[in-house]
Amino acid sequence: MSALLSEDTYLDTLNHVERKKHLQKLKIIKFLYVKGAKTNAAICEHFTISAPTSMALLNELISEGIVEKQGRGLSVGGRKPDLYGLQENSLFVLSIEMEKHKTRMAIFNNKDKNITGIRTFPLQITQDLTAVDQLYSCVEELIQSAGVDKNKLIGVGISVPGLVASKEGNTYTYLLTTHSSESLEEILEKKFKKPVFIQNDVKTISLAEYRFGKARGKKDVLVVWMDWGIGLGMIMDGKLRSGASGFAGEFGHIPVVDDGLLCQCGKRGCLETVASGMALVRLAKEGIKAGAVSMLSELSAQEIEQLEPPVIIEAANRGDQFAIRILSEVGIHLGKGLAILIQLFNPELIILSGTIAEARQYITTPVQQSLNTYCMAQLREKTSIALSDLGENTLILGSLALVMENIFENNIGFAKNKEV
Repeated sequence: MSALLSEDTYLDTLNHVERKKHLQKLKIIKFLYVKGAKTNAAICEHFTISAPTSMALLNELISEGIVEKQGRGLSVGGRKPDLYGLQENSLFVLSIEMEKHKTRMAIFNNKDKNITGIRTFPLQITQDLTAVDQLYSCVEELIQSAGVDKNKLIGVGISVPGLVASKEGNTYTYLLTTHSSESLEEILEKKFKKPVFIQNDVKTISLAEYRFGKARGKKDVLVVWMDWGIGLGMIMDGKLRSGASGFAGEFGHIPVVDDGLLCQCGKRGCLETVASGMALVRLAKEGIKAGAVSMLSELSAQEIEQLEPPVIIEAANRGDQFAIRILSEVGIHLGKGLAILIQLFNPELIILSGTIAEARQYITTPVQQSLNTYCMAQLREKTSIALSDLGENTLILGSLALVMENIFENNIGFAKNKEV
């Protein structure tokens, strides 16, 4: 498997016929991974190849320990045909979620099964490359404890917060490569000796929704991540859109309030200043200091100073009218922003994810009210609003999807280029 899913000099050792066969086998592996077990006839039809050719390729993949027979398919008038699928542990993916103060990771097999559980390491993401060696040590510990054959590890997916130029393989907030001529991806690939894919956390969440969540089977979906800030992931025509550099989706930093509050990005009046967890906490603190009647007023001075969105959401869920009101204010502003997105992109679905989405009806109701006011009916009526149901492991699932979305395409493209 390590040679088959490879971008090194392996292809240079093959002649023209062998390269063509290599490309066909890559396509079959991708087909079986995405679609599940299929008959030889289905493979022939999908790739427009003869039955003997397809069977020969399958037999080679079986001998290489990648494919196996997995029961029989439906009969079309004779003996039931054999089904061919990927062996359960024929390949593995390392999925990593880096946060500001911790790093979580897990190893998945080709059945999308988490074989290690999610391990949390007290590894803080750094602005420089200090965290790279520490990350490698954590990964080695995880691989050894899992007893995974490294040769079957086909790629590493890493989600990080902040600005990520995915096309050049660099980040512009953390793990900066200021003094290196190599990109962060290149540095990590040398370290891990595996293909590495890095993506911004919000876009990683979008991939998780597209492969495992409510965006599955849909082509035009916006995923809005709402925590302390706001982020946007865009699935358009069935593909994650990143823009020219990879920075597309900075939804929270669109100015919406003239002479508004100063945003952490340096501009004034950004959507994030009025429609985020940061805005929610500010409104709560201002209200408490002004004497609002709320169970939040019972918090100590220190608790109020360290107030976080989940505390406010919990109060709303317990019927606190002040908490419900400020959530509504945040939702109205968010709805205004979403109205702009709907009229720009005409999505079939918008998925709300993150901490603020856990307020459920206390955020979706004002959002819908705002859409009714600010969005053209013809577009609004074609767009559904849904809450994510993937839970706390969304980023881990997204990092898995990040690898599987790219590894086959990259290798197939590389093999095609070698054919030219």
